[in-house]
Amino acid sequence: MNMKRIRGRHHRPNGGGNGGSSRHHNGQIPLNRNHVFDSNGPDMRVRGTAQQLFEKYLQLGRDASSSGDRIMAEAYFQHADHYFRILNAMTQAAQQNQQERQERQERQMRQRPSAASHEDGSADMGVDGDEGAVAEDTREVAMD
Repeated sequence: MNMKRIRGRHHRPNGGGNGGSSRHHNGQIPLNRNHVFDSNGPDMRVRGTAQQLFEKYLQLGRDASSSGDRIMAEAYFQHADHYFRILNAMTQAAQQNQQERQERQERQMRQRPSAASHEDGSADMGVDGDEGAVAEDTREVAMD
């Protein structure tokens, strides 16, 4: 039996490294602006971020349209639309994450007691607003 040895670090039996499960759960794409996509376009393979692929397919569609190839232009525009939708999903997810982070920070600020106030609600401040400033002045006078 002559079996070919598979090289590389990412080969896993059963299609993945997590017991056969896929890397992206539920078929969702990662919502990271720096994620690089491998796109199999209508006649070529293109690699880049969602923004780069959107711009590339949009330009290819314009070029095909100007040369009179309506079929290829439509195919490129459909690919551009796909990556445009991905960009919108990324933007919405980023806004939602930012809003959740801001709300979480506001909740934490409300739950934290103020550092300057004590049990009676007043702070031990000196004449100049410095804590302990009065005590230092009295020590110097007492030393004379």
